[in-house]
Amino acid sequence: MNDKITVSTLKKLKKDGIKITALTAYDYPTAKILDECGIHFILVGDSLGMTVLGYDSTIPVTMDDMVHHTKAVTKAVKNAFVVADMPFMSYNISKEDALKNAARLLSEGGAQAVKLECGIEIAETVKAIVNAGIPVVGHIGLTPQSVNKLGGYKVQGKDDKTASKLKNDAKSLEDAGICALVLECVPMDLAKEITESLSIPTIGIGAGPYCDGQILVFHDMLGLTQGHKPKFVKQYANISQIIKDAVGSYISDVQNQSFPTDEYSFANRKSDEK
Repeated sequence: MNDKITVSTLKKLKKDGIKITALTAYDYPTAKILDECGIHFILVGDSLGMTVLGYDSTIPVTMDDMVHHTKAVTKAVKNAFVVADMPFMSYNISKEDALKNAARLLSEGGAQAVKLECGIEIAETVKAIVNAGIPVVGHIGLTPQSVNKLGGYKVQGKDDKTASKLKNDAKSLEDAGICALVLECVPMDLAKEITESLSIPTIGIGAGPYCDGQILVFHDMLGLTQGHKPKFVKQYANISQIIKDAVGSYISDVQNQSFPTDEYSFANRKSDEK
C-alpha cells in the first residue's frame, strides 16, 4: 500500500466491500510496524491507560497523555489513517472544550481524526467538531469511559429497547457528520442491521463479522495483556512468553559469563610502540 488512507478511502472500501483492518498503537515502533504491514486504520486509543500506563480503566487518561502518544504514532505512519481518542470528560463539558481538545489532537498530535464515545445526546457537539473541519469517528455500544454507568464491561443492545437506542444513536451520529462508527460488544445481528443502514463504514470489536471492518487492541491480539482476555479477542501470538524467554536467556548469559564475549566487545587498546 503506497497511498495515504483518508476518509474518502474508508468510504470507498465500504462501497467496494473490502474489509477495513484496524489496530491500536501507542508508540513509534509499533505504529511503524503496523503501517509497514499495510493496516488501514490505526487508533491511538485511551486503552493505553490499561495497556501501557497501568491504570484499571480508561478514565484517568488525560489530554496530555493522548497528545503525547498520538505524536509518537503519527511520526511513524506514512499510509494508515490515524485516529486519536478523546479521553474522559474532554468533550462533555462544553462545545468549546470539545473543539479545543479535538484541535490539539490534530495540531499537536498529528492525528487525522478524533474518536468520541457518543450517542444522540452529544450529536450537536460532534456536529460542531465536524463543522470545524475535524473528522470524527463515533463509538457506540460498550463505551469504556461510561463503564461505571453501564455497570461493567457487558454486551450492549441485547433487548429491543437498548437495540433501538443504539440504532438511533448510529443514525444521529451519521447525520452529525461522522466518517466512521466503532461498534463495541453488540450482538452480531444488531451490528449487521446498523452497518447496512449507514453509508459510513462501521468498525467492529466484539460485534461479529458483518461490520465493514474490525479492530483489536494490539496488546490483546499479541498476548501482551495481563489478566482477563475478552471473548472477542483472537490471540495471534504469545509475545509475552517470547519476551520472558529472551530476558531469561539474557539473565542466564550474564550470570554465567557467556555474554558479552569478544564478538560483542571492543578490542584491547594497542600500547604505543617505542
